[in-house]
Parts: sequence; C-alpha cells; structure tokens
Amino acid sequence: MAGDQLLRRLLFLLWVVALAVPGLAARPANVSIGALFTFDSVIGRAAKVAIELAVADVNRDDGVLNGTYLSVVEQDTKCSGFIGIIQGLQVMEKKVVAVVGPQSSGIGHVVSHVADELRIPLVSFAATDPTLGSSQYPYFLRATHSDFFQMAAVADIISHYAWREATLIYVDNDYGRAALDALGDHLQSMRSKVSYRAPLPPAADRAAITDLLLRVSMMESRVIVVHANPDSGLDIFAAAQSLGMMSSGYVWIATEWLAALLDSDSSPPRKTTALALLQGVVTLRQYTPDSDAKRSLMSRFAARLQAHNTTGGINAYVLFAYDAVWMAARAIDQLLVDGSNVSFSDDARLRAENETGSALRLGALKVFDQGEQLLSKMKTLNFTGVTGQVRFGDDRNLADPAYEVLNVGGTGVRRVGYWSNRTRLSVTAPEQEQNGKKKKQQGEELYSVIWPGETASTPRGWVFPNNGKALRIGVPYRTTYKQFVSKDAGGPDGASGYCIDVFKAAVALLAYPVPVSYVVVGDGVKNPSYGELVQRVAEGELDAAVGDISIVTNRTRVVDFTQPYVESGLVIVTAVRERASSAWAFLKPFTGEMWAVTGGFFLFVGAVVWVLEHRSNTDFRGSPRKQLVTVFWFSFSTMFFAHRENTVSTLGRLVLIIWLFVVLIINSSYTASLTSILTVQQLSTGIQGLDGLIASSDPIGFQVGSFAKSYLMQELGVPESRLRELAITDYASSLQTGVVAAIVDELPYVELFLSTNCQFRTVGQEFTKSGWGFAFQRDSPLAVDLSTAILTLSENGDLQRIHDKWLSPGQCASQGTDVGADRLNLSSFWGLFLICGVACFIALLIFFFRTLRQYFRYHGHADIDDDDDSENKATPFPVDGGERMSSRRPARLASIRDLMTFVDMKEAEVKRRKKMMNEDSSSCGRRLDMDSHSHRSMPTSANANAAPPSSSFSSV
Repeated sequence: MAGDQLLRRLLFLLWVVALAVPGLAARPANVSIGALFTFDSVIGRAAKVAIELAVADVNRDDGVLNGTYLSVVEQDTKCSGFIGIIQGLQVMEKKVVAVVGPQSSGIGHVVSHVADELRIPLVSFAATDPTLGSSQYPYFLRATHSDFFQMAAVADIISHYAWREATLIYVDNDYGRAALDALGDHLQSMRSKVSYRAPLPPAADRAAITDLLLRVSMMESRVIVVHANPDSGLDIFAAAQSLGMMSSGYVWIATEWLAALLDSDSSPPRKTTALALLQGVVTLRQYTPDSDAKRSLMSRFAARLQAHNTTGGINAYVLFAYDAVWMAARAIDQLLVDGSNVSFSDDARLRAENETGSALRLGALKVFDQGEQLLSKMKTLNFTGVTGQVRFGDDRNLADPAYEVLNVGGTGVRRVGYWSNRTRLSVTAPEQEQNGKKKKQQGEELYSVIWPGETASTPRGWVFPNNGKALRIGVPYRTTYKQFVSKDAGGPDGASGYCIDVFKAAVALLAYPVPVSYVVVGDGVKNPSYGELVQRVAEGELDAAVGDISIVTNRTRVVDFTQPYVESGLVIVTAVRERASSAWAFLKPFTGEMWAVTGGFFLFVGAVVWVLEHRSNTDFRGSPRKQLVTVFWFSFSTMFFAHRENTVSTLGRLVLIIWLFVVLIINSSYTASLTSILTVQQLSTGIQGLDGLIASSDPIGFQVGSFAKSYLMQELGVPESRLRELAITDYASSLQTGVVAAIVDELPYVELFLSTNCQFRTVGQEFTKSGWGFAFQRDSPLAVDLSTAILTLSENGDLQRIHDKWLSPGQCASQGTDVGADRLNLSSFWGLFLICGVACFIALLIFFFRTLRQYFRYHGHADIDDDDDSENKATPFPVDGGERMSSRRPARLASIRDLMTFVDMKEAEVKRRKKMMNEDSSSCGRRLDMDSHSHRSMPTSANANAAPPSSSFSSV
C-alpha cells in the first residue's frame, strides 16, 4: 500500500509539472484540417492530388508536428454556393483547426462568416476575389494572388500598347464583379476605361454566349478581356471563332484561368483543339520560380496520376494548394511548440439556438479555442515552398505577386514577358531583377506578340461601332459670318461652312466609315455659347462638336481636341484716321540720337579719309581752309554718292567702301520710314497694344459666345464693367460711334472683318496662341485618327483650297494692317556703325604705323649727314620756307615738330629726298676715301689747317 501511495504521488507531481511547464504539455496524437473545393473541376481535380501529397509529405517530415499526425477532411462543394455552404458547415463540425480552401470566391464570402464565428482560419488556394482581403473577413488568408494584382497586369498590358478602351467579359458573380471593379480602377489611373461590360451568367449556355458576343462585336473597342472559369471559359472562344471574332483587328486577353486550363489538359487531341480556338490570345499565369522542390512535386504528381490511370497536368493552383497545406502544418507546429493545446468549446449563441428545438444541429459546431493564436502564427510565416518564398502581407495576401505573360500561337504557348508588383512589365524574371542579376532596359517590357489573324503588327484596338448609331455632332448655329459654320436647312447635312468641309474631308481620309448626324446648337438669334457646347460633349449629350471652336485650357480639361486646322489667337481691333502731314515730317524717320550719331559718323569718316589721303592725293591738299571745306564736302556728299574726290590709297578705298555700304542701308531705311510716315493712318484712340488696352478705362467689345470675355477677366484682370458683348455686324458702328474703344476677337474673324472694313486696323501683336479644332469626348480614339487626317490635308494642300473656297480675301486685303510707324533708333543700326568704326580705327592704326616707320628711316639718314658736317650745328632737317632749326631748342619739341612736318609732307617728296640722301651718302664716302689718301701724303701741319667739308639739307 505504501508503494502504491508513493507511485500515485509521483504521478500527481508529474501531472502538476506538466501543467505548469508549457513545453512539457502532451501533444495531440492527431490534428485535422479541412479542404473545401470542387472535386470534378479543372482546378479541383489537380488540387485534390496536391493536397493529399502535401499531407503525406508533412507526416513523413520529422521536423514538422513531431509525432502529431495530420489528417485532412475533404468536402466537395460541387461548384454550388448552396452546397458549398452546407459542406463548409459539415467540415467545421468535424473539429478541424484550419480549412484549405474554399476554391470558389462566392463560397469564400459565406464560409468566412462561419470561420470568423468559430475562429477557424481559412487558407484559400484559388479564391482570388480582391474583396475577400478586407477587414470584414479577418480569418481569411489567401494562399494565391489576388485578382487586384492580376487586373493591374492586364491594365499595364493595355497601357503598353496605348489602347484607351477595353471590353470586359466576366462571370456575373462575386469573382467576376470584383475583377471588373479592379480593372476599371487600374485603367482609370492610366486614362483608359472599360468601355463596355459584358456580364456572363455563371451557367450560360452556347446561345447566351453567342448573344453576348454579338453585342460585344457591335461596340467600338476591339480589346476584349475575358475573366471566366476554366471549366466554361473555352466556350466563349468557340463562339467567338464561329462569329469571326478571332480574326485580324481583335485583341483577346484572358486571365489566368486559361493558363490553368491549358496546363491541366495533357491530352494531345483536346489540347490541339483548344489551341486552334485560341490563336493570338494573350493570357496570364501566376509565376512560380523553378526549384528542386517544384520539380520533385511535379514528378511525384505525374507518377500519382499515372498510378491511377488518369491524365492531367499540373497548374499553378496545384502548387499553391500544396503550399497551403504546409502553411497550416507549420502554423500548427509553432502553436504546439509554444505549449498550446488543441481544444474546442461550445458557442453560446449556437447553444441557445439549439435549445429552441432547431433540427439543424448547430450545437455540433464548436469554437476553436486557439484559433486566434493559430491565425497569428499563419500571418507571420516565412518559408520557402514550391511556389517560392511564402509570406503574407498586411492585407493577408501573398507578398510579391508576379505573373507570366503568355501568347498562344501555333501548336503551343510561348512566354513574352513577366509582370510583378515591383517591376511591372518586363522580359526579365522578377527574382533576377530583385536580386540585381539583370536590370530591365528601356523598351524591354514585352517581346513581340502574334495577334489574332497571325499578324505581328499591333492592332489599333478599336473600330467605329457597328451598332447602327451615327455620331451626334454638335454644330454651332452662327448668325454672323456663316461662311465659317452655320445651319443649312436646304442642304443634305443640315449644316455647311468652312469647318464642315474640313471635317468631311478629314473623315473621308479615314480607313473606316464614320456615320454622322449633325445637331445644330443655337437659337438663330445670336451665336451660341461655345463653352456650353463643349460641356455638352463632355457630359455625353453629344459625341463631338465641329465648328470654329477654340482650343483653350479650360476646355482641354473636359474634352479631347484634334490637331488645330486653323491657327488663331486674340488680337485688338480699333478705328484709325488719316494722319495730317507736318512741315517737319522729314525729320521723324530717325530719333534725335540717331540723327546725332549719323551726322557724327559722316564727319568722322570724312576726317579719316582725309588723313589717309592727305600725303598721296592732291585733292586733299592745299590751304587749311581749302582742306576743311574738302572734309565737309566729301563727308556729306557720300550720302548721295556724289563725291568728286578720288581716293588713291588702299586704306582710304577700304574705309570708303564700308562707309558707302552703311550709307546705302541708312538711305534705304530712311526712305522706307519716311514713306510710311507720310502715308500711314493714325489711331483714333491712344490704344497701341495690349498694355495700353489694360491701362486705359475705355470700354472693350467682344464677340457673342467668344472665350475672349473669360480670358480678359480671368487672365488680364479687366473688370466686367468695361466689357461689351457685340455681334460682328455691330463692330463697325460701335467703333465709329465710340461705344467701344477697341474690340478683342480671334484672328480669323478679325481678318474677315477687316477685309471689307478698311477704316479699321489691328494694333499690337497676337497675345494668345491657339487654334480651332474638333472636340471629342475624353479618350476618344477618333480624335487621334482625325488629327492625322488633318495633317494630311495640310500637307497635300486640300486645307488651303477649302480655305480659299469659303474665306476669299475682300477689297481691303491688300492693305496693311499695321497702324503707326515706329521711328528708327540707334539700336537698329549700332552694328553697322560698329563695323564702320572698327574699320576706320584699323585703317588709322596701319597708316600711322607705316608713317612712323618711314619717319624713323628718313631721320636715320639725316643723322648720318650731321656726323659728316662737324661745323654745322643747326638741325639738318629743313622746314617749310628754308628755315633751319636751332640746336638750342628742346629736343622733344624739335622731334614733335619734325614728325608733324614729315606727316604733312607729300609721299612723293619724301621718296625723292630719301633718294638724294642716299646719293649724298655715297659721294661723301668717296670724298672721305680721297682725304684719307691725302693725309698719308701730306704733312701733319697741313692737315691741321685744312677746313672740313660742309653739307646741308638746304642744298638738296
């Protein structure tokens, strides 16, 4: 007995310690997880094998669960929401700690509410509805990628090819509608849109699909995105082929369901038949990098199918289903390692419902006590699975989503690029770019695609809709200048004018017919508001607007314009009167500064030529009075090219040629300016441009319906009290009577107005630069094609011919439109004066250099003669009148006077005297030789009494 008591006490102590120490708690022998999917479906058939393989691998791995056996409870949802709910309740009734699934997004929405109540995490491998990631479903984790990212990839493909609209064919359930919203949001951020939504009933037959595709074929967009189920999606392409919608011009983009279908079907006949329907289709496939674990699973998967004599292939969902089991197993293992047990308890609300006598047996559903802890463990998982790195983001979706972009062509499928949430479209695998092994180059987004119709050229993506509806074209009902555009009750179109003819000519150049119906806008009493016309286009009431519609900033925010077919801008028109002539009008062409500089240069150039010619030209020599008269005469006679003095020096001729060119320009400018001053008209107001218009307080007129009013008020700050709304027919009378001081209007109207009203002119320059274009709804592809057509009209001359037909010039067209003549100032001619001044300076520099050089050579000969004449102390250089300079005078004064005398000397005289000096030097040398010989033969006393020879320049 004592031994038994001791044994009981030891067991009791061990039990207490086991309870006190979490790590020593006993692990459960078995843990169950559930699996909800459709057994007989493309995804379900492959997922069933993957789940069973994953459970077997977990149980074989000693590093996971460590002795606890993992079992799976599979329930078939049979592609039914109702049955899926029942099966979901049944699987949770069996005390599972987690559920792999559900496969369907619709069932996921309902079962998630049950999972939240019972605290059982759902790990779905195929439910891609983005809304399941909301906080409304905290126990839902997505072990695959959300359609939010898949639709981002589809939108990037559409944007890559510059398509602006797309049609979406989608299954009309939670799965399809959520994808529609996601695609619409992504396209909107890229200034594109889903132009037509084509919902397909979940159980649609071939007739319903055909009817839906007929409606799609009548739409404008030829970019069709198909978001369907793998089990029925192929019927859409079969119907499209029978309707001829798999031909050239169409673009078909299928989401990942198509890749899953093609990967799962390994039967050659069926796959060949499917590929024949899908030629040119672009599809996506969830990207999983290659690895040894992935290849091992694929090998065992194929062996399993072969052992059961079944055919099939492995798709991306198989890999995610396999990893989903491992997610649950690893999280359960971490829960048990932390010392937690697996226990269930009753739900108070379900127990109360059960006590009411309900036959649903809801009391059998138990709450998983450790469900919140298990959910937390799952959200922090980070391991490498067969799909790559497995971890969840904050939204409980798998991190780093990536897709392969595939193109169906020939007998198979080829990869043309990748898409990832980080790198977007690229031809480089996502992990290579993330690891820095290879960087995406500009333009390397997708390889070339073979589109339906076996064409490599990118389809335009849209055609004019074949739904029997004509474009509703708004046309302004102008009451003035109807040659631009207006109502034409007798015409076949109901509208006519220059703008209508340009539009018709542009439409005729398109490669497809465009039926139009003109809707005249306006009451015929006054011109309509063009801003309201554009707004009606923006609101969808009209498809486009054709007319004299200016392209301004606020309008481009709501509509798209074509290329301008008329250049336009705001100008100022005012009245003018003849200017009275003045007796001193001949002085007005030049400003006072210009007159002063021009006169100064006449005298300066005359003086320079006199300096250059004085030594060599007899016309520029004589008495001082005569030479002064010559300078003045020569200077001003060059104005009329009437100078009689000839220039003989090279430098003088060079200066004179440059000066005569300057005089020619000045004369021509003076003549033109004087002619303008004597014939020009004068403004009747002081407004000479935009600045004067703003500064004045005079009233300003503008055309009815023009944007000029808003521009003057908003951009230039002109108060509304100064503005007067006028019809063009009232322009002349309003300006003449002083109702307005000036009118601001667009250039085409002003040109037409001035062509028949010669007493008015424009002043200043255009102060806006815009044009007229055709307005279309935002992102309309027709605007782009018509822009190209307008450019073609401009290049081939048709645009000018249409202009000449409607807008022929009037009787005043030959008259100038400039008012007033600006006086010519120095700023227009300083370059000419600079050239002339530089030429004169260089010529004088060369002249004085040559003169000084001659002077020093001449002076050198004179010094030699002085040495020979020892008795003569006077300066040897002669001056005018035969005087001889005294040696007692200062040397500097003598040198300056010698230099001035030398400069005044004729060039020929200098050369003659220099020659005589050379001859004297030679004779003196011979005489010295003779004296030297005599000294050797005569006595010294005789030599001492001999008189030295004398020489002077006066004898020369």
